[in-house]
Order: sequence, then C-alpha cells, then structure tokens
Amino acid sequence: MNRTVTLLVSATLFMIMFALGLGLPGNRFDLLRHRPGLLLRVLLGSCLLVPLVALLLLRLPLRFEIGQSTRFAIALMAVCPSAPLTLRKAGKAGGSRQLAAHLQVAAALAAIVSIPLMARVFTGAYGIEGWQITPEQVAAQVGKAQILPLACGLLLRRWQPAWAGRWEGFFDRLANLLLLLLVLAVLVKTGPLLLPFMGRNLPAMGLMMVMVLTSLAIGWLAAGRDPQERTTVSLVTSMRNPGLALLFAETFAKGMEGLKLAILIYLLVTVILGIPFLRWSRGADEHRLET
Repeated sequence: MNRTVTLLVSATLFMIMFALGLGLPGNRFDLLRHRPGLLLRVLLGSCLLVPLVALLLLRLPLRFEIGQSTRFAIALMAVCPSAPLTLRKAGKAGGSRQLAAHLQVAAALAAIVSIPLMARVFTGAYGIEGWQITPEQVAAQVGKAQILPLACGLLLRRWQPAWAGRWEGFFDRLANLLLLLLVLAVLVKTGPLLLPFMGRNLPAMGLMMVMVLTSLAIGWLAAGRDPQERTTVSLVTSMRNPGLALLFAETFAKGMEGLKLAILIYLLVTVILGIPFLRWSRGADEHRLET
C-alpha cells in the first residue's frame, strides 16, 4: 500500500474506535469479574484455537497446491485476533457493541502474548527464520490503533456526557465516510489484481473459506445460549486483525509478492461468509425459541 492509503487506514481505524468509544453506554471493562467463563472461552477460541486450526489445515497435503504468499497470509491472519471493525459490525449484525468492546479489548491485550507465542509455534513447525515477533511490536500497534482511541472516546463520554451526546452522530458519520473512502482506495489499488489472483489460487480460496467458517463456528460454540451473544462472539473470533497482519508482512516479508493482497482477500472472504452464517445463526435461534 502506498503512503496515502496507509495514512487513510490509520485515520479510519482511529476514528472508528474513537466514535465507538464515544457511543458506548458504559465504560467499565469488568467482564473478567462478571463473566470469567465467557471471557476465557472467547480468548482461548480467538487467540489459541483459530491459529491451531490454521496450523492443522496448512499441514494437510493440500498445502503443496497453495503458494507461499497465500500460506503466509492465512497464518498471519490466524494468529492476529481482535479486529477494530468487530465493534462496528457487531451492532449492525444484531450483536452487542458493548460486549464486543469488552471482548475486543481483552483479546487485544491477550494478543500481546499470544501472537509472539503462536508465531514461534508456526515458525518452529515450518523451520522459518527471521520472524521474531516481539510483544513490544504487538503492544505498540494495538495501543495506537485500538486502545488509545477507544479510551479517548470513553473518557470523553464520561467527563463530558452532554458534549458526547451532541457530537456522537457527527463522529459516527465521519467514521463511515473515512471507511467508505478507504474501501474505495483499496478497490482502486487492488481491484484489477483481485480476480486474476483468486483465479490462480482457487485451492487457497477454499482453505480461507474453511478457516473463516471454522472461526465462526468456534465463536458460536464458545458463546452462551443468548442469540445476541452468539452473534457477537462469532464476529470476535472470525474477524481477524488485518492491520497487524499487514504490519508484520511489511516488517518481515516486504519483498514477498502477493502477500498483502492475499491478506486483503482473506478479509473479504471473512466479510462475505459472515453474512449467511449470521443469518443462519439467527434463524436457528429463532427456531429454538419457537420450539
């Protein structure tokens, strides 16, 4: 990505997290005290089970039909939990933005330990050198892109509730506008490359689909019986962090052709498959309630 797109990514993510913090009805992140079982299940699912599923799938004979850049993209997305877009998507998909915020912050903090750990597991399994991801690298990106803007929004809502109420809509619309501009910028830059890349990597596309559906299922099973929680947790476990994945791709594999594009395609597959899965989940819950 060129410098303009990179700056737009940073501005968009900051504004999304700030607007969400400004609009959340509460600012106490005490899920550990009230729902420790749910929190533990979600962290194990998102930070441990999803990467291990990817490691298992990438050890299958099918891996010989998948290019190196796509294998690296799947591995990077699998080990990077806590996507900033989860909070926004949760509210629109019938989930709980507040629960998503609690889980995302917890996953972001857990990622400081889990990402370097899982990176060692992957590099050890494949004998790869030069991918020494440190907790400091993860903490810096997570703090700047997620924790800081979310905390700013929450603090402003607490200290200036009247101001937050007046300006919440404006910042939400601004975040929507920046997100639309970002999508357009990415499509302009990568659009002509998407179909040829996908056509050359059909086995990899199938593997990405299996990964996304498995991640959604892990979240669905980790949640309780509440439909809103199932939607929220499914999004938390399936929506990986492309910002972190792209950062590591730029840091450790700058010259690997197609790696960043494969990361964006994984994100696209996640968004597309999430729609029918969440519809099925809501239908299953409605049927259960009727019976």
